[in-house]
Amino acid sequence: MSASGRPTRIDPDLYDAAVLEGARENRSAREQIEHWARVGKAISSQHTASRRRVEAVLAGALPITTELTDEEASALDAEVEARIEERLRRTNLGALLRARGETIVALDDQGVLTEYRPDGTSSRL
Repeated sequence: MSASGRPTRIDPDLYDAAVLEGARENRSAREQIEHWARVGKAISSQHTASRRRVEAVLAGALPITTELTDEEASALDAEVEARIEERLRRTNLGALLRARGETIVALDDQGVLTEYRPDGTSSRL
């Protein structure tokens, strides 16, 4: 539960990173995540010319080859990385590949390498 009593789910990798960074900054993992959220909120709410240029590249209104300052390029990289991670969390790659008729190999719930076929059958390898 969060401090407000509302249930909150945190990606395990993000939580682990917050534990490490929080230790360096004398913050708990929760405090570190809240710090990152406040910083991200502040950056996202800025409507500077630099921020508008980054948003234009993200929206496809400016080509990715546009000359950006180092700060703009860092902001763009962070936005792209966050969007990729979000998309990956929401995407069931196995289901997409099986729907395309492809056989996949992955770890099952017990950690055993298993072949999953499009017809729904599977076998441990």
